[in-house]
Order: sequence, then C-alpha cells, then structure tokens
Amino acid sequence: MTRLPLAAALLLGTLVLAGCAAPAPAATGSPAPVAGLTARGTGTVSATPDVVTVSLGVQTRGETATGALDANSAAATALLDVLRGAGVAPEDLRTSDLAVFPTTSEDGRRITGYEVTNRVTATLRDLAGAGALIDAAAGAVGDAIRVEGLTFSVDDDSAARAAARGDAVRRAVAQAEEMAEAAGVSLGPIQSITEVAGAAPPQPFAADAAREALAVPLQPGTQDVEVVVEVVHALG
Repeated sequence: MTRLPLAAALLLGTLVLAGCAAPAPAATGSPAPVAGLTARGTGTVSATPDVVTVSLGVQTRGETATGALDANSAAATALLDVLRGAGVAPEDLRTSDLAVFPTTSEDGRRITGYEVTNRVTATLRDLAGAGALIDAAAGAVGDAIRVEGLTFSVDDDSAARAAARGDAVRRAVAQAEEMAEAAGVSLGPIQSITEVAGAAPPQPFAADAAREALAVPLQPGTQDVEVVVEVVHALG
C-alpha cells in the first residue's frame, strides 16, 4: 500500500474540513424604507357633449300577434328609413328591444289582442339637426312612436382628460408642498406618479325625453371629465 507523505496528508485533511464547513449565512436584513410623502390630486375639466343617443320606441296593437307584428315592422322600417336618410350610419343604429305580449280584458280572463313594442337606439352625431330629425322620425311613424330617452355624451374626451390629468398632478404637488411645510420637513424629488383607477368617467346627461323631443335645437349642456392621480415625493 502506498503511503502519503506527512505534509500531503495534512494538506488533504485541511481541504476536507474546509469543504465540510457550513456556508456563511446570507444577509437577511432588507433595506430600510425610504421616507416619503404621498398626496392625491383631482383634476376636473368641463366638456361639451357632441353626441346624443336617443331611444325611440314603436308600439303597435292588433287582434292577432301576426297583425301586430306586421304593423310594427312597417312602422319600424319607416323610422329607420328616416334615420338612414338623414345620414345616420348603420353602426349607430341598433334594435335594443323587441317584445310581443297579449292584451286582456279588464277581468284578465280573455285575450283581446296583442301588443308589440320595438325599441331602436340611434346615436346622432349632428346635434344641431338632432331635434329636427327626431321630429321627422315621429312624423313618419305617427301615433306609434315613443320617445323614451335622450342621453348626451362626449364622443372623444381625450383632450379634456389630458387637461384634467395635468390639473390633477399640479394639485397633488401643491398638496404635498402644503403638508411638508406643515410638518416642518423638506420635500424631495418626485418618486412616482400614478393615475388612480376608478375615477368617475364623464357621466352621460339624460334629458327629459318628452320635453326635449319638442325642443329644437336640443341643449346638451356640459359634462365633467375627472382624473385622480397619486404623487409620491421623497423627503429631503
């Protein structure tokens, strides 16, 4: 059997012991949180609606379901012809409801006929001519027409939203400066700016249908576009 020299044996033992030694524990401490100040700002800009969505109902009656449906179909076709003839795009027209139900005698024991309701929702992008167009549609359909609602809205609110966003940031920064001054601390640079989800979108304005249907021109008023942001400053 070959014997190792004494020096080589000692060196080998040292290497083995070094390999079996437990590794140094990793640092477990996390960096201390950086002191900061958080403020929220709300920016609001008024925008003028440029679109009106109108819900027009067609209601017909007949002794039979087929008769009521045929009458309703004719009236609804006349309504759509007027809207299309005025330049309303196909994608701005939709049938939002269609119902057929029997009518009964006063005691509810006998079916006396059938009633059909058909609701057409139209998005009108020419506000100046919207009132006259609604009047023309009502004239084409006659007594079967039902003006069930008008809603004004802003088709593209991106410019108003950008202005509101800038106003929100300015307000948040001003609020942070006020809080820092009140607390007697120095305000450092901005660390982050976040737009807060869930801020109220522009609310469509629903006009009184009966009143507005007779009023030419329609009055859209204004709507508020709101943006909320959160700004975090470091403390100097």
